[in-house]
Amino acid sequence: MSTRLNGAQPYALGLFRFVIGLIFAIHGASSLFGLFGGRELEVGAWPGWYAALIQLVCGTLVALGLGTRIAAFLASGSMAYAYFVVHQPEALTPVGNGGEASALFCWAFLLLVFTGPGAGAVDRLLGAGSERGSAEESRREPATAVPA
Repeated sequence: MSTRLNGAQPYALGLFRFVIGLIFAIHGASSLFGLFGGRELEVGAWPGWYAALIQLVCGTLVALGLGTRIAAFLASGSMAYAYFVVHQPEALTPVGNGGEASALFCWAFLLLVFTGPGAGAVDRLLGAGSERGSAEESRREPATAVPA
């Protein structure tokens, strides 16, 4: 069973990337344009409008698998900022300060920084993405000693 699950890992990671990116992009679109029942922010309002722009752009890039690691790094940083500057001063825990989504997005995007995009990423389909340093490659290639 473990072998079968390991074989599905790139596809599960690709689905995870797509869903997280899509939800993040929808969240940004709801704040920028008032779509999906969201309240539209005033253009240029700090920090909300800029956060929504990052959410829309980075979420779309992550969902597509285009520049995933860079987009995920920016998205993770923006959610860390949102948590510590906006939510954390209200209460110590995410449940108490309403920062659950910020904390979860932050960690989900940070995970994608280290794992890469998984299967189905546009970068990989176009041949532009490199698996170098990805979890799949580290399992395939044994470590080699550096000559002295």
